[in-house]
Amino acid sequence: MSEENGGEPSNTTDTQPASAASEPAPPQPATPLPESKKSKSSELVLRLVSSAILIPTVLYVIHIGGRIYLGVVIAFILIALREFYGLIEDKGAQPLVGLGLCFGLAVSLIAYFGTEYHTTLLMTASLLVFMIAQLGKKDLTESLASISGTYFGVFYVAWLLSHAIVLRFFYDSLITRYDEFDVEWLKIVPETGAFFMTYTLAVLVACDAGAYFAGRAYGKRKLAPRISPNKSVEGAIGGLLLSIFVGAAVKGLYDYALPSYSAAFPWALAIGFAPVLAVVGIVGDLVESLLKRDAKVKDTGDLLPGMGGVLDRIDSPLLGIPMMYYMLLAWVEFKIG
Repeated sequence: MSEENGGEPSNTTDTQPASAASEPAPPQPATPLPESKKSKSSELVLRLVSSAILIPTVLYVIHIGGRIYLGVVIAFILIALREFYGLIEDKGAQPLVGLGLCFGLAVSLIAYFGTEYHTTLLMTASLLVFMIAQLGKKDLTESLASISGTYFGVFYVAWLLSHAIVLRFFYDSLITRYDEFDVEWLKIVPETGAFFMTYTLAVLVACDAGAYFAGRAYGKRKLAPRISPNKSVEGAIGGLLLSIFVGAAVKGLYDYALPSYSAAFPWALAIGFAPVLAVVGIVGDLVESLLKRDAKVKDTGDLLPGMGGVLDRIDSPLLGIPMMYYMLLAWVEFKIG
């Protein structure tokens, strides 16, 4: 008797479960490309598209200068600083985010309106404020990580990147140190800072791109396997060589199109500074990779398609821009002093 007539279901060997009988077998999917190749290809395309938009925009803002440039740099600092505090939160600590962002903003503004004395005073005061604020918190667990992480964020992100302000306005920075006649004798004019920023970023980007493509083509020996397994010695060499070429190319291009911008920068420095910036940029990249590995995250954010967060993009400039600034100060001191 059949089940629908109230009897027991027949116990035949060809009877299948109702779900199996009613659902057709799913079609077999086509064999996909290896995930790593697909993800790398799509990531490269997104990175190229983002770069095609970001690079001209950054160059435009650099050459405009003024308050617009200041505002863009401050925005980068605050976003990157918040991403950094996110890394600390991923570690289970509770940084003083609000206070850290306020002091990050203050450091940026003082780089434009103040002097190095004011910056030193502010950095000292910030540490005192962070310690007092931690004393007043209800939850005192992870106090060491909270205070040190908050302060390190202001130093690592805000203070280091604020050098993008003093480097862009290099002429104004020198006027507070030296006689105006001596500065102009070196052929340093207000527009010179735009060249210095462009040169620095071009060299750092070239090193990053050269390391990426040279590493993919020839990479065999790991550069820092415990920190960033994908980076290779061959890639670093490729980045170093490309940075020297691009540094010379930027100098030649400005000498041809905007000679007043680059007249103060001799060819010896244009070629000699490039490998130094490249090495420092690689160190900056590795440091940020170390921080992300400790926090167990791949990217600090997803604001820039194919590029991760803002902090992911400025890892090399965080060290490269201050290095350029202080090398230039040493050169000026040598020439004038």
